[in-house]
Formats: sequence, C-alpha cells, structure tokens
Amino acid sequence: MRFPAISLLQRLALVGLLGLGAAQAAHAAPDATGAPDKFVQQVADEALAALKAGGGAQAGDVARVNQVVMQHILPYVDFEKTTRLSAGRYWRQATPAQQKELAEAFRGTLVRTYAGALTRVDNQTVSKTLPFRGDAKADDLVVRTQISQSNGQNTSVDYRLEKTSSGWKIYDLNVENIWLIQNYRNQFAQQINQNGIDGLIKALNQRNQ
Repeated sequence: MRFPAISLLQRLALVGLLGLGAAQAAHAAPDATGAPDKFVQQVADEALAALKAGGGAQAGDVARVNQVVMQHILPYVDFEKTTRLSAGRYWRQATPAQQKELAEAFRGTLVRTYAGALTRVDNQTVSKTLPFRGDAKADDLVVRTQISQSNGQNTSVDYRLEKTSSGWKIYDLNVENIWLIQNYRNQFAQQINQNGIDGLIKALNQRNQ
C-alpha cells in the first residue's frame, strides 16, 4: 500500500498554510468565536509571523518549524474529526484504543507534512480571503482563499470549518479540487482492507519515523 507522494501532501499543506493569511499583516490572537474568515486568517498570521521571526524556514531548522506547527496550528485543527471522517465506516469498527492510536498516528503524519512544507515559505507569499458564499450563520461552512506566491502562481484553497463548543475548528482542506479527507479516505480503505486497522496504524507510524 502506498500513500500519496510526499510532494502532493506537501503541496496540500503548503498552500493550505499559506492560504490562511499573509505573514506581514498585523495580527491578534485568533478569535475562534468570531467571523470564520477572519479566524482563518488570524491563525496563519500568528503562525507565519512566529516562524519568520525565528528564521526557521529560511534556515531549514526542522525543529523550529515543528514547534511552530505544534503551537500555532494544531490548537485550531480538529484532527480527531479529520481522522474519523478519513476512516469512514471503519472508524466505527475500531476499538476506542485503536481510534486513539489512529488519530495520533494520522496527526503525526499531517504535522510532519505541514512542517516539511513550511520550509519553503518566503517573504513574498501573500493571500486574500475571497467573498463568502452560503449561509454565514451556518455551523459547518467553507472559507475560500486565493494565494499569490513569489513565482506568480495563484492557487485557490477552500477550508471547511465546524463551529464547536470552543469555537471554530478547521477539519478539511481543498486544493485544486482535491479534498484532503476524501483523498485519505481512499488510501485508508485500501490499507484497512489489506491489513486491518492495526496495519493502517503501523503504516502511518512508519512514515512518521
């Protein structure tokens, strides 16, 4: 079983993080209870500003990049829901212990991917939030952004968020018509059919080493 090539995952992660906002903009602590589009931008403003202030991306300091991801990205992402939806019907077949192990393994895979992508951040990267579509009062919605990179390429990225008891949480990402959860759901199903849930957990952990 082969998971998506790291180049694809890094592309998803790179445009995902960069699409959240421009690092140069003044930023305040993300307000998870405010407007979803402003929340999305605030998350990235904080993370990218922290990364650039430490010089981690430019210096190739992997430990520094990992630290920024852990401190400034993960608190606003619902990794358990991302994992549950990626596993689909197999999530219900897993024991509570397996569910916990799978979520941790998948979390590690995504953190590693985000960290690897962040090493390519530069000072010319900018983004903007596109006009909102749909019901702004909905509890589950999509925030659209467009990223302009230093090479002149524009990329559209969609973020799916859910309003929880603690505020907005990001749980899915769409880059060039590829939704992250849907992409992993196919990969997870193949692995589970071949080697079971424990086999999937083992495969994810091996990739995290």
